[in-house]
Amino acid sequence: MAEGSGSVSPNSLPPGDPQLIAMIVEHLKNRGLFDEFRRDCLADVDTKPAFQNLRQKVDNFVTTHLSTQDWNPSINKNQMRNGLRQSVVQSGMLESGVDRIITQVVDPKMNHTFRPNIETAVHDFLSGDKKEESNATSNAAPSEPTEPPDAPSGPRTP
Repeated sequence: MAEGSGSVSPNSLPPGDPQLIAMIVEHLKNRGLFDEFRRDCLADVDTKPAFQNLRQKVDNFVTTHLSTQDWNPSINKNQMRNGLRQSVVQSGMLESGVDRIITQVVDPKMNHTFRPNIETAVHDFLSGDKKEESNATSNAAPSEPTEPPDAPSGPRTP
């Protein structure tokens, strides 16, 4: 049977290795970085002109689309909703609008917020693994116990 991913040392894998990338992504998820980035972006998105512009375009599109529909109580609302959704998607306004939102919300945070946090987390992940390796080697060779610097000298009592 194959070894578990917990037995592979990240430092033994070459940069770009899919297994190493998966381990790093899992570490970032466990630290909650993706959730933090998501909250950070969502807190800003509704204040940006690209979002407000897209919202206005979608509102106008929906109003125009619904104004062309004949209303009667027996109309299939789910079918109408799905037709409207398809029309919005096919119009291409969402794709271009979301691209503009990303440009205004995510791009400015990339180099000043996301990258430094990710680099720190990856560094901690890789150096944490080195610490574990050095602890394993130091445990193999017994060393003298170290006393705290303020410890009184003299005989120890149990």
